[in-house]
Amino acid sequence: MATVNTTAETNLITAEKMKKIREVDFVNQFQHKSLAKLIEVLGATRKIPMMEGTTLYYYTTTGELQDGNVAEGEIIPLSEYKTEKTPIGEITLKKWRKAASAEAIKKSGYTAAVRDTDAALLRDVQVSTRKDLFDFMNGTITNSTPVSGDGLQAALAAAWGQLQVKFEDDTTQPVHFLNPLDVSDYLGKASITTQTAFGMNYIEDFLGLGTVVMSSRITQGTFVSTAKENFIMYYLTMNGDVANAFGLTADDLGLIGINSGYRNEERAQIESLVMSGIQFLVEYAEGVVKGTIGGASPATASEPAAASAKTASK
Repeated sequence: MATVNTTAETNLITAEKMKKIREVDFVNQFQHKSLAKLIEVLGATRKIPMMEGTTLYYYTTTGELQDGNVAEGEIIPLSEYKTEKTPIGEITLKKWRKAASAEAIKKSGYTAAVRDTDAALLRDVQVSTRKDLFDFMNGTITNSTPVSGDGLQAALAAAWGQLQVKFEDDTTQPVHFLNPLDVSDYLGKASITTQTAFGMNYIEDFLGLGTVVMSSRITQGTFVSTAKENFIMYYLTMNGDVANAFGLTADDLGLIGINSGYRNEERAQIESLVMSGIQFLVEYAEGVVKGTIGGASPATASEPAAASAKTASK
């Protein structure tokens, strides 16, 4: 009588393998298809991993350059500068969880109740990251430079000029954050192509003055400008101990981690857990221009956020 092999075959595609594939696809969509484009638009080439609880500071530098025309043998005068720092809070780990009940799975099926809602969860995590960015840019940034102009083009031109001065040693690539209502006239009168990155709309080379990023969270009648080189992305890594402790699948850098479709038998639910800690900040407050558009009707946007930052450990 022939022996029957009852063990699983090699290379069998199991439910656990499919779960892992879905999680890898989830984090890749977040990093490579969405977040990478946002980083490109902002020009945030510096990505710095942080530890949970690290204090963020904003730095302001003041001083005066002394005359460099010094005769032979004379004492060279000191150019004195001082840097002041103000803590603006800690970088924090954000956590999201969703659950599909046994009844929901029975009614709608596993795909609709679990996988489709994972995709919706991803979109909402993106919204949360965008909100933090726009609230920061719309907030009070200490030592930023005020400008104004009669109309959008004049106001942006004034900001462009200030950035050329502040970043004169660099190949400056300005980026401007505006309320979409302030650019609607131009969108109606000119042939302008809008693009989408990370769920936000932007326009490259707007009026020849740089990239314009649009959000209703920016107060109407105002705008914020800086150089792309001024952005830094800080993040908490979701690799290592965090991933091992909670069964997270993370991307290469560990920007986001997910454990999708695990069972909560006490509640008869299939749950998904997402963790991330991403914060975009500017390095130099003096390199930020806060503008007012003459003739615009101001409206209230989101609650102001804190100022520019570097980091230091507690």
